[in-house]
Amino acid sequence: MTSELLDQALVEEATKKSGLVWVSGAGVPARALWHVWHEGAACVVGDGPGEQPLPGLVDGGSAEVTVRSKDKGGRLVSWSAKVVELTAGTEQYEATVAELKGKRLNAPDGEAMPERWARECRVLRLEPTGATAPLPADSLAEAPLPTPATTRRPIPAGLPRLLLKKRRR
Repeated sequence: MTSELLDQALVEEATKKSGLVWVSGAGVPARALWHVWHEGAACVVGDGPGEQPLPGLVDGGSAEVTVRSKDKGGRLVSWSAKVVELTAGTEQYEATVAELKGKRLNAPDGEAMPERWARECRVLRLEPTGATAPLPADSLAEAPLPTPATTRRPIPAGLPRLLLKKRRR
């Protein structure tokens, strides 16, 4: 009994403090998601225009959540979750959306965001089932998911000269 309470406390505290969790649904690789801890579950919003994708997360399904340290980025705990999709207009939905709205950064529509979420997005609760996974012995590092985004470009030809010139002065 004490071990279960300690695991529950670890899951809650680690997830509350981390702004990002890695979530994998059925047959889908883990994906980083921003979330809010609200009423005993990690709550996420997505699958709409301008929001994070939530592949493999279906209502009533299960997910594996890995929480990272906010300061060092290392794995703290992995836990199993039951996925619950909230219905727009319910009291629980409104309370969850109010929490999510406060944490959403760079929203394109500001105050109209909750209405857009109700129309175009899904709001999910990832409720801990009580099972935590042991920490792995190896790193479990994987190649990044394919994306059309890129940030690597060749450096400008004159940049090394400009950098060296500033050092000489």
